[in-house]
Amino acid sequence: MITVNAMGDICPIPVVKTKKALGELNGSGQIEVLVDNETAMRNVMKMAKSSGAQAEAKQLAEGQYQVMITVEASAESSEAGQVQDAKDSPAAQQTSDTAGVQACPTCVGTVVAAGSDRMGDGSDELGHILMKSFIFAVTQLDTLPDKMLFYNSGAKLTIEGSECLEDLKNLEEQGVEILTCGTCLDYYGIKDKLAIGTVTNMYSIVEILQGAMSVIRP
Repeated sequence: MITVNAMGDICPIPVVKTKKALGELNGSGQIEVLVDNETAMRNVMKMAKSSGAQAEAKQLAEGQYQVMITVEASAESSEAGQVQDAKDSPAAQQTSDTAGVQACPTCVGTVVAAGSDRMGDGSDELGHILMKSFIFAVTQLDTLPDKMLFYNSGAKLTIEGSECLEDLKNLEEQGVEILTCGTCLDYYGIKDKLAIGTVTNMYSIVEILQGAMSVIRP
């Protein structure tokens, strides 16, 4: 069993350490991850499950959480076989560039990245008005974005009382994934007010931005 001590580590270090440990496993095995806050615990669990592993978490004491990750050999072998079959297939060899994009687990089309609750520099009041108009304009696009990321003060757009909430709910109902930075919600003390979408972490934000075909920054 591999033990990952991520106590005191800030986002996204616990996720990065855990992902590295998953790569070090030789076949099946278990990984114990220790973190000091619930947000890190949930981020580690989400990453582990997205990789096909099983994950369970519990609180050991005040400010101490344990995530137990189990990787089954059969699941890993099956995944390896599927990857090899894909590489060996004539279709994959003939269209390697396209196949590579389609196989990328984090690749998406268009991502909207909102790093502020205001749009542009200058008047704060005008900036708020422009951001509200921007979110509404996104709902009117013929082709909607795949994901919308909210971080720093942009996290305030996805909480209770946000003037953009109805438009964001409209977008989510149409299949747009709404993701808000957990560290940002904690920093502003508004995590319990999140009203739309799910909490994400910096590692996932970087992966999404890296895999995006295009990124819109208001």
